[in-house]
Amino acid sequence: MPSSRCCFGAALVLAVVASSAPLRALRVEVLTSIGGLPPHITGLFEEPSAFHQGPGGAYFVFDRRGHAVYRVEADKTAARRIVSIGQEDGRVIDPTGFDVADDGRLVVADMPRGRQRIQVFDAEGVRAAGFTLPGQPAARIVLGGVTLNGVGTIRSARRELLLSHPESGALITGYTQAGYSTRVVGALRSTGFESDRDLHLAMNAGIPLADPTGGYFFVFMTGRPAFRKYDASGTLLFERLIQGVELDALLEAQPTQWPRRAVQDREVPFVAPVIRTAAVSPSGELWVSLAVPYTYVYDVQGDKTRTLTFRAAGTVSAASLSFTRGGTVLVTPGCYEFDATRRAE
Repeated sequence: MPSSRCCFGAALVLAVVASSAPLRALRVEVLTSIGGLPPHITGLFEEPSAFHQGPGGAYFVFDRRGHAVYRVEADKTAARRIVSIGQEDGRVIDPTGFDVADDGRLVVADMPRGRQRIQVFDAEGVRAAGFTLPGQPAARIVLGGVTLNGVGTIRSARRELLLSHPESGALITGYTQAGYSTRVVGALRSTGFESDRDLHLAMNAGIPLADPTGGYFFVFMTGRPAFRKYDASGTLLFERLIQGVELDALLEAQPTQWPRRAVQDREVPFVAPVIRTAAVSPSGELWVSLAVPYTYVYDVQGDKTRTLTFRAAGTVSAASLSFTRGGTVLVTPGCYEFDATRRAE
């Protein structure tokens, strides 16, 4: 099997020449929480894994360990569970992914009886649509016991649902809410692991994101960290490496072999991610949170402009990011709120 250094050296074949400007040393900004959900609300959740605000002002919390979704009123005084645990349609079991669409609908991915299921709910928790995907991911991208790939990458995008499904031969696959494939975007990158299909696909797993200003981003979670920007038609605009001194030790510790474990009737590799989560701001900035507690911010040209850490009761290693219409960023764990526009002193 080739070494990880070989993999990294061969990982990026650019369709468009990436920026060759020298890396700028950016000081680390510490963003301090300006609020969030009060303790009597957060105490209801076992593991708040995503925190979003809907277009009507209400907040929604995805409780992964509690197998539930909560609605929190806009004034943050009361919360109620609107989606509960269960195998049947309209409930969730072993949930892995969550997002809120522009129209306020909730998208939840879960794994009933080992099947990859995606369900769409209205803002009151009533099931509106759903479908299952055949098969299992070729590998598990795991951080802290949580599987991040497969249906866990689900994101809403205008009238589509976006999924990282490299088994399809593309980076991004779009689906209707009924489960029909609408588009594929982005060719898989070279990894050096083409002879091991499962690892090759694992190194092409990532986070698909719709840019509110147009087009799509794709952030690779594993291997050599990078992201790509595509226009609305799926044409590659640019690709950028994700680099910084904060990543050096993490990349140096990348293994040359990955453990395999039995999943149903086959063994699949379990790969640790370099990137934990990502989101796009209303102005088109890409925010990328690492598997260590730092977040990089990239402008619309793909140039890194900020290096951040989040601080609330302590340093927060972001498990999810989402933006409100008021220009703040919501972060889990903890369900904290930060001013995304404020430059830390």
